[in-house]
Amino acid sequence: MKHLMIKSVIAGALFSLPALTNVTVFGHHFGAVAHSTQATTKVPAMRDRVYTQLARAQKLSENGDKTAGFEVLDQVKDNIDSLNSYEKAMLWNFYGFMYYGQEDIANTISSFENVVAQEAIPDTLRVATLYSLAQLAMQSQDYAKSLEFLNQWQVANNKPLVANQHILFAQVYYQNKQFNESIKHITSAVDMAEASNELPKEHWLILQRAAYYELKQPENVTKVIEKLVKLYEKPQYWLQLAGMYGEIGQEQKQLGAMETAWQAGYITKPGDIVMLAQLYLYQQLPFKAAKVLDDAIASGKVVPEEKHYQLISQAYIQAREDQKAIPVLKKAAEIAEHGKFDAQLAQTYLNTENWQQAINYSNKAIARGDLDNQGNMLLVLGMAHFNLQQFDQSLTAFEQAKGIKSSAKTASQWHKYVQKEQGYQEKLAMLNE
Repeated sequence: MKHLMIKSVIAGALFSLPALTNVTVFGHHFGAVAHSTQATTKVPAMRDRVYTQLARAQKLSENGDKTAGFEVLDQVKDNIDSLNSYEKAMLWNFYGFMYYGQEDIANTISSFENVVAQEAIPDTLRVATLYSLAQLAMQSQDYAKSLEFLNQWQVANNKPLVANQHILFAQVYYQNKQFNESIKHITSAVDMAEASNELPKEHWLILQRAAYYELKQPENVTKVIEKLVKLYEKPQYWLQLAGMYGEIGQEQKQLGAMETAWQAGYITKPGDIVMLAQLYLYQQLPFKAAKVLDDAIASGKVVPEEKHYQLISQAYIQAREDQKAIPVLKKAAEIAEHGKFDAQLAQTYLNTENWQQAINYSNKAIARGDLDNQGNMLLVLGMAHFNLQQFDQSLTAFEQAKGIKSSAKTASQWHKYVQKEQGYQEKLAMLNE
């Protein structure tokens, strides 16, 4: 007989009459079985007249005339009752391949189901076809059916699973929301690879991470991402690792992962840069927090927004870098529609003993309004006037602050103090006269 081989479009796999050559179905190999016999079932041979018709259908299909190819197969099917089990299986095998070439998955599955429905066919054909059916059912998102085919395949195959087969089980179990079963198979595949001193494939670990995530096991998710970082260092894995460290309460490691990613140039998204600044601030590293975000705004990596300026100024003030906070607060005040940043400027100028600017921005803050604590601004105003020995203005500010509950006690104490100091200065002036 002549060799007959059909090139499959599925992962470079090959369909053919298995009687004639070693072939691969959906990437799974089986050997020549033309006249093979089995321990339990004798497989009948394929007759030349049937072979000739199937070969003709194949040639027509390969030459681009798929319609004519189907017509030839239909002619063979018209006499299906005269075919033996092996011939029927190969007829349906050809139908399956040709339907797949037309992306008709439903008819492909139906055809391959007819293949395995035949009793007297080679074990290797049954095993390969069941595995193909499992893959096709998964492609059709019928995961329960895919598991059914996989279980039938495993019984028929009667061999220990290899790593890639474990992964197929894991993928189907995952899609079927049987996450514990998925984890078992992924773990087996990873263990096999590592036992052979091979790297577990990246997509295996990604699947393992996803399954642990669905099982709400953040510690295990973290361990898998640590392995991804170690074996397949990519920017997204560093950021995911940082996020998981934060989720399991390991903030120091979270910052370490983010800082490493930053130094490696992996952090480019505005949100991630802001997160790094927030982590620095949370870990009592305010100057680093301010510098990272300030530089990012200056370079155009982060859009200048009120909340970003707020974070920068807060960080600079915590770092006791008031002079650096001032220009940031001014930029924020320019784009704000309220007086909150003016209030912070007033407080900062008071801290740096720039009394007149403290007065200017206190008045501006009060005028613009929407302050978190107007009483505090009146206190700043009173203190700044006092330091310029403008006692009447100082007393006026403290008198107003006394009328606000949050500042009343402090304002009353300052009011008394300023009155006393004003009286002392007046007496001193009279003596000097």
